[in-house]
Amino acid sequence: MTLRPGTMRLACMFSSILLFGAAGLLLFISLQDPTELAPQHMPGIKFNIRPQKPHKDGDVKVSTERVTQDLSSRTPRDLKLQVPDQPQLYPKTGARLRPRQRRRRLLIKKMPAAVAIVANSSSETLAPPGHQAPDSHWVKLHRSQQERKRVMREACAKYRASSSRRPVTPRHVSRIFVEDRHRVLYCEVPKVGCSNWKRVLMVLAGLASSTADIQHNTVHYGSALKRLDTFNRQGILHRLGTYTKMLFVREPFERLVSAFRDKFEHPNSYYHPVFGKAILARYRANASREALRTGSGVRFPEFIQYLLDVHRPVGMDIHWDHVSRLCSPCLIDYDFVGKFESMEDDANFFLSLIRAPHNLTFPRFKDRHSQEARTTSRITHQYFAQLSALQRQRTYDFYYMDYLMFNYSKPFADLY
Repeated sequence: MTLRPGTMRLACMFSSILLFGAAGLLLFISLQDPTELAPQHMPGIKFNIRPQKPHKDGDVKVSTERVTQDLSSRTPRDLKLQVPDQPQLYPKTGARLRPRQRRRRLLIKKMPAAVAIVANSSSETLAPPGHQAPDSHWVKLHRSQQERKRVMREACAKYRASSSRRPVTPRHVSRIFVEDRHRVLYCEVPKVGCSNWKRVLMVLAGLASSTADIQHNTVHYGSALKRLDTFNRQGILHRLGTYTKMLFVREPFERLVSAFRDKFEHPNSYYHPVFGKAILARYRANASREALRTGSGVRFPEFIQYLLDVHRPVGMDIHWDHVSRLCSPCLIDYDFVGKFESMEDDANFFLSLIRAPHNLTFPRFKDRHSQEARTTSRITHQYFAQLSALQRQRTYDFYYMDYLMFNYSKPFADLY
């Protein structure tokens, strides 16, 4: 069958239109800027980059970004650890940029900051130290952080679900110290290296050149570091949403014994007259006049009686209060949870994540009573051996949420 000239002309025109359309689509895709296709880091969306295991040739490949939507009503979420710095995306200063490069730089400048600002949490995108690929030690520390935060959140979801729905008040953040230069919030837990941590914050803030130069009284009684509750509500929420929040915890019985040794076994112009006198008057039969006058000589079983008494003659103190009360971890989702038992590794890992100066490391010196041995598990057991099985059980019950939330095992086999 022979086609008429008009029909052939129409078929050729239609084929040409299809070819031009396909060519135009290919050209559009090839010229499309990759940054326009990348997901934007907006509130509620987090970028997860997980380091993969090293390949046989020794190099570490970095997995592609996985974007996950945070649909939870609780706002705080993970500290996101990023892989090392990537090569420059554009030439050195002074080099002339091609149109596509100029457009890419403009897009990058306009992209939202790599911090998801949610009501009272932040999702900091931090990088490991230096410009090297993450090694196995870095990966281990990163996974340890993920596991600690998972355990903490599960305990909160199970036992303190209502806490996450409460609004943040100044009382909830009264133990949190602020370091604005590196955008750090540190919740102070006494007897967990808090003196040295405040020294570190002062160096980060440029208030001192070395942690060794800062005296104990300057750390605890000076006003160099600001507390979060000194800011207005907008300032509090802004910092909770954009700063890196961290706390350090310790085995609860060990922390309790450390506090007792520090406050009651050494001369103390505050704890002896305020706590010691009240404890001796209530719990020691036939206390001497001298003991009642000075408040000195409180024994550990007497101190435990005071701690467990619902009608205490004197209130609680931050040195033996629960971490769950001091730092409100079920309301404020901390980005970094360190432990006293692995202080050196955890502290210096955290400092590398916030890009602290390379010469700044966590100090090792003992702040007070430097000639006295640190409170260890062995020393803790010696003190708790002075108690009855019932007293040990009740003390464990008292700190049960801290044991559960921070994944500490039972210190005695007969506890349930």
